[in-house]
Amino acid sequence: MTLAFDPIEEAGRNWDAHEWGATAAMKAATALTRAHQIVQSRIDTALAPLDLNFSRFEVLALLSFSQAGELPMGKIGDRLQVHAASVTNTIQRLEASGFVERVAHPDDGRAVLARMLPAGRRVAREAAGALAAIEFGVDGLASGARARVHRDLTGFRAANGDFS
Repeated sequence: MTLAFDPIEEAGRNWDAHEWGATAAMKAATALTRAHQIVQSRIDTALAPLDLNFSRFEVLALLSFSQAGELPMGKIGDRLQVHAASVTNTIQRLEASGFVERVAHPDDGRAVLARMLPAGRRVAREAAGALAAIEFGVDGLASGARARVHRDLTGFRAANGDFS
């Protein structure tokens, strides 16, 4: 549904009228949140025909980039910065689709590896192509703007302890 006005600008006018303060910060946070919703929707739409969403694609990409096509479940959570329960749920869904399997770690009896299967490798490549075709949902941003957004958000993330 396309509106005839920018609701964030309207919220800013109301925010100012009520003297709630930090209007620019509210507008920035709301714009980021809305942009995330738009990008996430575009990504999920592109991946849906492949029985994937972005979190499942991220796991397949991570496994694709690993030397052996397998990683400990804990390392997947660390690298993707998600809770262990989320990793377990994502791996279960990827297993159900025939894209990965769980196997015992050969050196650590407490650990479980997620191992990519051939179908997972194939669908990871297809998904990467589908995401490239929609430019990861940010095709409305010029390349210079993309670089600025990345740089600015990297600084924001670092300032908020996302990485050191």
